[in-house]
Amino acid sequence: MVIIGVACIVAILSLAAVLLFVSLPDANAFNARVEQIFIENDTLTSDAEIKLLEILALSGTAFSETLVSYRMVIFVLLVFATSLLISALVFLIMLIAMNKRMAQIERSGIQVSSLLISRVEKSVYLNNMGFKLTDAAMETLSILAEARMDGDILTGAEIEAMISGRSPSDCEEAAGATRIKRLRDTLGNQMVSELLVKNIARKGYVLAIDKDVIRVI
Repeated sequence: MVIIGVACIVAILSLAAVLLFVSLPDANAFNARVEQIFIENDTLTSDAEIKLLEILALSGTAFSETLVSYRMVIFVLLVFATSLLISALVFLIMLIAMNKRMAQIERSGIQVSSLLISRVEKSVYLNNMGFKLTDAAMETLSILAEARMDGDILTGAEIEAMISGRSPSDCEEAAGATRIKRLRDTLGNQMVSELLVKNIARKGYVLAIDKDVIRVI
């Protein structure tokens, strides 16, 4: 796909370059016309008339040199435009591929082989990645891990109740949601935090991993 796109861009710009260069006048066209004037007006012998013809000849030379420089500028601009378009196409295809990969990850979730929660170190080890947690984030993650091992889904009010020791009826859903947000902020990596802690609509929060890989020490 990339090769086809690049080939199309090169072909289109090459065709445009050919048409542009063909449409440009010949660099020696002005000189040829001045030469024809010399031939047709060989009776011009006065100093002023000869001087005029010399000026025309010099003008033709200047026009020829200018046209050659214009051709070079146009060629450079076309090469530059080709490079930019090819780069843009490659980056666009890379972006599309990355978005597809991210969509696959979101559908399948994080492939977690181990989740070790260390209360002593106040850290969590997700596969080979270690994260330092605050006390509040550690409490939230520990509760979510215990609920996952029991096969439960916790609402925000239930999370707040288990941490604060109050009845769920006395706790607000927003308080638990705030704790989840702080946990995600502490984990830092947006992709990891969003996919690790899933929010199931009208049910609550759950760790989106296999309960057998969870260890709490």
